[in-house]
Amino acid sequence: MNFAQEALIISRAELGRAVRSGRVVVLLGMYALFSLLALLGVGGFISFVRGQLQQQTGSDAAAAEALNAQLSDSLMGIAIGDAAAASGGMSALPVVVLIVFRITLFFLPVYVALMGFDQLAGEMAPRSIRYLVVRARRESILSGKFLVQAGLLIGLVLVVDLCITIYALIVEPDFPLGAAVPGLVKLWLAASIFSLAYVALTALCSAVTRSPAVSLALNFLLLLMFWLADAIGSGRAALAKVAGEEAPATAMLRYLSPSHYSTGLLDPDLSNFMVAVGAYAAFASLFMALALLALRVRDV
Repeated sequence: MNFAQEALIISRAELGRAVRSGRVVVLLGMYALFSLLALLGVGGFISFVRGQLQQQTGSDAAAAEALNAQLSDSLMGIAIGDAAAASGGMSALPVVVLIVFRITLFFLPVYVALMGFDQLAGEMAPRSIRYLVVRARRESILSGKFLVQAGLLIGLVLVVDLCITIYALIVEPDFPLGAAVPGLVKLWLAASIFSLAYVALTALCSAVTRSPAVSLALNFLLLLMFWLADAIGSGRAALAKVAGEEAPATAMLRYLSPSHYSTGLLDPDLSNFMVAVGAYAAFASLFMALALLALRVRDV
């Protein structure tokens, strides 16, 4: 058999195992519940702020509308970046949808880790992977498992984003269906591209460890390191920009984190979008190459 046939057979077996375990259903429920809580929390906060603005402006409808527009623009800029917020496609979406999307995107790598931390490590400990390596290429094993995890995650993201959009259509009277469909596609595409790099990271962690628990712990440790690199680097760059100074060397740390490029996935400028896509492709390729190297050199 060739590489594609081997990967397809392994993908089918891995998909059956994932479905039988029930983990996908549990993670879907967790993701959906978290998104619902975020929707209710963010929606309640925005309604409260708008109510306060209404009280301050009194009967001046024009002033209240101007303040609401300013609030929405500020929140959208924080959620998806100023460039994406200024684009027509994104500005048509309710601000609550974009903020919840940003919140769920921040925690999406955790769901990726929980979904696939044992894809290889789970077979390393009992050494059941030996039955695969004598019948298939190791790159076929890695690719087949990666494809299943990526497919399940993309489907999970689509279901949750669809639920968020339906909720927004119900509670936001000014949100037209014509804007909902392209908005849903853009958010789903951005989340899917974003998540593929973290699926590859999870595959790497699972390939270099023998215990699922160690794989999960290593995955969380690397996620924390990436988050810290983005927070420190972006914070230092923002402070330098406010002070009118040149960004320090520590600001370069943000470029080492996949999360730094997330706003570029919604940027209306095609060149910025392609830079973000290229960055996530590079991270995914690097993690998969390291995972394959670890799988090839180790005794399984």
